Amino acid sequence: MHPAYSVILFTVASGAGYGLLALLGLVGVNHGQASSYAFALTALLIALALITTGLLSSTFHLGRPERFWRAFSQWRSSWLSREGIAAVLTYPVTLAFGAVWSGLIDAPKLIAPLGIVTAIMCAITVFFTGKIYSSLKTIRAWRHPLTVPAYLVFALATGASLLMPIAWFFGRFQTAQAVIAGLALIAAAIVKFFYWRSIDAGPRTYTMASATGLGPGVRQWEVPHTSTNFIMKEMGYAVARKHALKLRLIVFVLLIAALAAAALSLLVNPAIFLFATPFSLAAAAVERWLFFAEAQHVSSLYYGAERA
Repeated sequence: MHPAYSVILFTVASGAGYGLLALLGLVGVNHGQASSYAFALTALLIALALITTGLLSSTFHLGRPERFWRAFSQWRSSWLSREGIAAVLTYPVTLAFGAVWSGLIDAPKLIAPLGIVTAIMCAITVFFTGKIYSSLKTIRAWRHPLTVPAYLVFALATGASLLMPIAWFFGRFQTAQAVIAGLALIAAAIVKFFYWRSIDAGPRTYTMASATGLGPGVRQWEVPHTSTNFIMKEMGYAVARKHALKLRLIVFVLLIAALAAAALSLLVNPAIFLFATPFSLAAAAVERWLFFAEAQHVSSLYYGAERA
């Protein structure tokens, strides 16, 4: 599949934003009203800015972006529609939580329930994003039990990596922040390791014979097109095996670097965690590029692929 940069920006930015926002909701549950209005406002604005940027960028890949609103009507059968509805519903919940958590509205008893609902809505939205891809039977690499967990752990890892420097800047650093970030980074590395190992070892069950129903021995006699078309450009994209392995290694190196920054922030200086933010975001971006580039659509069988 063609790795559209707008979709990569969407999944990475919104994932980090939802991860950060979910953690802020849990901070409110554990600690009550924010001790710093500036910290609360800054963290919430950064989370909402990332979410909004990601959601807006997702429309750039649409053929008719002005018709995006129609997707909301297909919630009974479409994970994309459910994701859009969940994303929209998260905004008023977040604004309500932000108002009471920051102290703008004096209602301390509402902080915990609104914080829980905010965190749940963030998790649901990211879950729906992952289900958009894992529900597609036509792409073997995406229809995998670790697709959704990968989206969730990367959202948590990047969100936690953002929370740490914001908290440090406002003097709100806590050991638990670095621990959560470190555990999330480890989880992201483990999930991707088993995901990549599984898709490499898994059988490619779709063939020309199964696609046509003509039995074994089917082969392509003539190419269907003399020039490239939309399907070939969007769904026929392929990355060389050796390049994919290098990029996978880069993902692990970046995750380890972010994890090292988290550990050193506890052992040496909390400011070191500033390096974890770009490392974790870069790891998520490369991982997401590979997620699309390594995916092979069954339509590739029509254009000469033997298996998919």
